[in-house]
Amino acid sequence: MFTTLMSVEQLAECSDPLIIDCRFNLGDVQYGERSYLEGHIPGAYYLHLDHHLSSPVAPHTGRHPLPDLTKLGWHLQQLGLSEKRQVVVYDDAGGTVAARAWWLIRMLGHQPVALLDGGFPAWQARFPDQLEERIPATAASAEDISLEPVSLMDAVVTSEQLEQLLQQRTYLLVDARAAERFRGEVEPIDPVPGHVPGAINRPFNNNLQDGLFKSADILAEEWQAMLGKYRPDQVIHMCGSGVTACHNLLAMEHAGLTGAKLYAGSWSEWIRSPSRPVVTN
Repeated sequence: MFTTLMSVEQLAECSDPLIIDCRFNLGDVQYGERSYLEGHIPGAYYLHLDHHLSSPVAPHTGRHPLPDLTKLGWHLQQLGLSEKRQVVVYDDAGGTVAARAWWLIRMLGHQPVALLDGGFPAWQARFPDQLEERIPATAASAEDISLEPVSLMDAVVTSEQLEQLLQQRTYLLVDARAAERFRGEVEPIDPVPGHVPGAINRPFNNNLQDGLFKSADILAEEWQAMLGKYRPDQVIHMCGSGVTACHNLLAMEHAGLTGAKLYAGSWSEWIRSPSRPVVTN
């Protein structure tokens, strides 16, 4: 059972995995599905960040609100999710979107789910002849499994809760955005630059080396140095919209540092209210 990462070689040897393609591009929202139809890992299904891994944007939410977990669980069962079946998620952007799928499936209570290390580029480089354009058939009759979703109250922090927690200084807020966005020097996506007061910056790509996740030992050393006096369960992760923050959650989990929470609304929700403070430096 793989619960964090899986190599392309391990996937090739895996017996009957449920493979999910999560490719996506903010600047071209049809890119992922188009790329999937041009060629994907054999047997893979496609999940769209906006349609499957998020719910519709509302006036007070961020850009990618969490989806309805019941609906997501039902959809995955139509694709063949079963109680002990290994799920593998991938993208072509270092795991930035696939990590969101990984986290959501864990929230459904399904433990055997792993991100494909290196994603589609690593598979294509290792197995260039093993690609397909055919869309696999969905399950003839979905298995009725008993999913036990994790209580989001234990795993997710709201904007209102974050404001209170930051005043208490009992949690460490880690922002996964690029350093120049965190500092407010550039902001290509959201209307307000900067970061939440008290947050520290750990860009998600710091978890990677040559397109692959760093070893668990290296990640543990780096994260523990960053956490300082804070325990893993005193860490809250955020980013622009709650997607790439899951990359840092996965990195900590792979390093054996469990229990961190997600600020799902992240920066794009924080700035919805002009009363919330913003820092640039």
